[in-house]
Amino acid sequence: MMEILIGDAITTCLSPSVYDMICKLGFEVIENRDINSIVTENGEVCWETITECVSYTESDQSLDYQGSVRRLGPLCEAVHLHFSSLTKAQFEIRYTPWFQWTNFPELFPEMFDALESLQSAAISLSLTKLTSCLERALGNVFLLVGKECPFLLRDLLASDELAQVFGQPVMDVLKVFVGSPSGLNLRNVLWHGFAAPQEIPPKYCSVMVLLTAGLGQLLKRFLRQANRTLWHRSFLALTNLEDWIVFPDVTSEALSVLEDVMKKSTFVFKTMLPYWEAAVIKFRSHRFADCVILLLTQLEAGLRRAFATVNRCPQRLLTAESTVLYTTFDEMLAKELNDGTINQLPLLLGEPVMEFLWDFLNHQEGPRIRDRLSHGEVNLNEFPGEAANQLLAFSTVLLLRFTSGDVVSVLKEKAAIKSLISIAEGYSSHFHPASQLKKQVLRCEESIHSWPALPLPEERILEAARLEGQFETNACKSLIIKIMSELCRHLPGYHSGLDNLDYFPAEKWSQALRVLCGTSIPTLYCPRIVLEVLAVLRKVSAQCQQVCDQVVSSAKLRHRQWVEKTLRSRQRQNYLRMLGSIKLLSPALYLILLLIALELVNIHAVQGKHTCEYQRYLKFLKSVLQYTENLATYTSQEKNKWDETVSLTHGVLLKIWTYSEKKQMLMHLAEKPTDKAVS
Repeated sequence: MMEILIGDAITTCLSPSVYDMICKLGFEVIENRDINSIVTENGEVCWETITECVSYTESDQSLDYQGSVRRLGPLCEAVHLHFSSLTKAQFEIRYTPWFQWTNFPELFPEMFDALESLQSAAISLSLTKLTSCLERALGNVFLLVGKECPFLLRDLLASDELAQVFGQPVMDVLKVFVGSPSGLNLRNVLWHGFAAPQEIPPKYCSVMVLLTAGLGQLLKRFLRQANRTLWHRSFLALTNLEDWIVFPDVTSEALSVLEDVMKKSTFVFKTMLPYWEAAVIKFRSHRFADCVILLLTQLEAGLRRAFATVNRCPQRLLTAESTVLYTTFDEMLAKELNDGTINQLPLLLGEPVMEFLWDFLNHQEGPRIRDRLSHGEVNLNEFPGEAANQLLAFSTVLLLRFTSGDVVSVLKEKAAIKSLISIAEGYSSHFHPASQLKKQVLRCEESIHSWPALPLPEERILEAARLEGQFETNACKSLIIKIMSELCRHLPGYHSGLDNLDYFPAEKWSQALRVLCGTSIPTLYCPRIVLEVLAVLRKVSAQCQQVCDQVVSSAKLRHRQWVEKTLRSRQRQNYLRMLGSIKLLSPALYLILLLIALELVNIHAVQGKHTCEYQRYLKFLKSVLQYTENLATYTSQEKNKWDETVSLTHGVLLKIWTYSEKKQMLMHLAEKPTDKAVS
């Protein structure tokens, strides 16, 4: 795989004009600026001096980005020299109060340390973190006067709401640095992995620190005049960590392999190597957010390299001009290119690698790590080590695939590495809607399986409950047996008929559902029609779960009240009806879960339906959804309509049986060829 990658003749991922903008333009004017005209001795930022450096075109008074960068260059240099002359204690005394508004004031002493260290990778990482911190903080300010906060930093900086707080000239300064592809665009060139460490002039990091302090000063003035208080939105918690964890903890042996292979892999640009080295250092020192930020930017850079090569578009390797879109993860992970041709990168990487990337970055119910970090939505100090561990393990495997030679063959034989490779090659999606549906079905099955253990009254009371509504209950059971006999024909390895529900106890339901949910289903690039059906099935499953939760809650509550003899006469009768209904709801819900699971494993058969057939099928699924929604309503403690659940269940069972006789479910279609697919 390594041989196909563009060679190391490429020394920069910045296009010529972007390189000139960032690395040259701000150095053209040689001029000594008086720092006292930029910031006072007590740290008060003189915004007028800064905004005077912003240029506008004569024709329409729009921002002249090149002219502004050229004029701001000496000012940035003066700020950088100013910070270099301060001790850390002086810096903190003078500026720390003005960073509180960001809700991440501890970042700025770290940035001072990075600037003092002169390590380009540390400076670039600091600036990367500052852009996400600033975006989140500016969003909080936006909500002082606006309602719906824009998702992107560039849209925030262009908003009238922020101009109302800080003034338009100040917003124009920020646009020059981080708000437009026509300017320095520091946020995007860093977060998307275009800029090598040495390509980010430290003076731009220094001036962004000063601008952030200056924004804090302007904000304080606005809050005082408007008599307002700034509220910080809560950070988002990265939940369901157990669903992420597929790789074992990265061992010191695996880290040593990564350190070795990063120097040999064609996936890694030599100019970007300091980022990879820094990522390992950050992991070892438990700075997990820093580690992941570095890995994400470099995974994007390396994958862009592979994407540009395999799709024969070497120009896409470089930063785009302001008139052209960047090549980012979104395009690299897509099935097709913008011109409609097939993206060759998935074919190169294989489905397991693509599924991992989609899980970690794109799926709505996945961690969406890149979005969360780059938009400042998570607390970096509480970032989970599990996420860093997973991404580091994945990166190790990926780099090995783009490395050759006898040394690599030896490395792949190491036990720790062999394990990582095996897991990566067998990876399947955890966060695709189909995968999520499997989890829902199994979780709901577990709940129903626990019903027999619920506390119940003595046997004579239960017998009385069974006698109530016996006729309609028996009719329901007969239908369940008929439908189950049909569904069982589609279960792997199940051939016997079914004439009594007692022959299909809870253990068999559980076993059947586990087998079905353990079946592999292609999930990469599912067609819209498949996702549409999955969405309805997931809603049905969610309603079933709600019913289960309500049954358990009501059964425990009513039994306690029964024992304590606090139930009124009507409540006692209702409790008896509930007990009778539960005996029916258990197999009815099991049946619906089995129906969902069978349709799920045959989900791709829906593409073989004619348009009219598909609409009828969707209508059938929605009728089942309507049943579960009504059931959730009737079994709630507010309604407690247990008698109605029996007639409701009878109605839906009739619909399921009628539709199953037409042999139009997906489990039926999967058994026969079709001649036309839904477009």
